[in-house]
Amino acid sequence: MENILPRREARENAFLLAFSQTFGDVPLREALLNNTENEEHPVDVFGKRLLNAYYDHSAEVDDLISSHLRNWTMSRLPRVSLTVLRLALAEMLYGDEKKVGVVINEAVELTKKYGADEDYQFVNGLLGTVAREQGLDTAEDAASEEP
Repeated sequence: MENILPRREARENAFLLAFSQTFGDVPLREALLNNTENEEHPVDVFGKRLLNAYYDHSAEVDDLISSHLRNWTMSRLPRVSLTVLRLALAEMLYGDEKKVGVVINEAVELTKKYGADEDYQFVNGLLGTVAREQGLDTAEDAASEEP
């Protein structure tokens, strides 16, 4: 039986795996299959769904990010911010739970933890803009977030 992690930990572990793949030649799908023995940062069912949502919709997600960059290119974005944005947008747009406010908050927290000092503001702004453009409700109650 597979562990079910608190959503925050599941998102963080999914982020850590996706982020690690930005440095190597192993495709994300293969890394996910090979991650079953990772005891320090296990990826649970929810984390796998996040990673698969990004993997399955990576072109759409990257196009969406790129279309919202002003005077920037994808290659200039910090890896942490880009990885957080990719996973958050995949969850917001293709995930089952549709807790957009929670997703944005968690993305900001991950960026604060792993990114540069002010990067979280960019992540928050881009995700908020996309949510508004897509007509997504960001007013969910974060208290109902645990599995």
